[in-house]
Amino acid sequence: MDISQSATNSSRLHVSKLILMGLPGIYKQHWLSLPLALIYLLALGANILIMTTIHHELNLHQPMFLLSTLAVVDNELTTTNLLKILAIFWFDAKTIIFPECFAQIYALHCFISMESGIFLCVAVDRYVAICHPLQYFSIYSFAVKVIIFMVLRNVLLTIPVPVLAAQRHYCSKNEIEYCKFSNPGVTGLAYDDTTINKFYQLSLAWIIGGSGMALVFISYVLIFHSVMRLNSAEAIVKALSTCRSHLILIFFFYIMSITHLAGKAVSIFLVLLNVLNLVITPPPLTPMVYTLRDQEFRVGFQRRVLGLNKNVSQK
Repeated sequence: MDISQSATNSSRLHVSKLILMGLPGIYKQHWLSLPLALIYLLALGANILIMTTIHHELNLHQPMFLLSTLAVVDNELTTTNLLKILAIFWFDAKTIIFPECFAQIYALHCFISMESGIFLCVAVDRYVAICHPLQYFSIYSFAVKVIIFMVLRNVLLTIPVPVLAAQRHYCSKNEIEYCKFSNPGVTGLAYDDTTINKFYQLSLAWIIGGSGMALVFISYVLIFHSVMRLNSAEAIVKALSTCRSHLILIFFFYIMSITHLAGKAVSIFLVLLNVLNLVITPPPLTPMVYTLRDQEFRVGFQRRVLGLNKNVSQK
């Protein structure tokens, strides 16, 4: 009798859906959805124009290959995050079934891993362009192979994240105080042991994020060492200007990617950081920061998209 009653109570406690509470502290402010949607649509359209320009301009295929790949990943990453936020604001669609939740966890981790890998590729690209300029145009085929390897690595290494999360037991607690499906946020609701989840999460963060950050740092140490050996101050400024945008966006990417680990101690500050991370920096505006400062791209954009004279001068 007691065993039967205990089994019944256990089945009642088991949850089949999760509830996303939205942006903590301000999810009831529906007006916030309007600027979020506007910024997202403008950035999405701008990235599509960037990819269209690069596709039609043959002279941009090689130098802009990494940035076009980054534009695709940024659009997917931002869409994965932001559509759910807007659904919460507009339709109060807070509930989600576990299979959909685990699918979005996989997509989020996969796209973030790809973003980190592309930032590393861009850092190496800047290193070769500045330190070994004569070999720059010979690494294009190698860069394509690296991108393919990176995609396969991220697709395979992130599979265990949702698989391990799905093996946990979720009872009673089913409210997530964010609108991102981070693995720690979901597995934190489980009542059984999540040690293996935490271990794999940390291992994955080091293999993909930590090693990437270390290699980016090494690349820029070598770049600065090479640049400081130049005799001309003008040459130094010109060389470092090509790295400025990349360094700024790398800083935002790695800082914003770990804001969910900060906990609730800085709630309102954490909210603002998450809004920036989801909409403004780095995705989906990263490619625009690069390409709008590139002279060749501006000429191609004016010719292909704006329909200006093909002989437009490179000002």
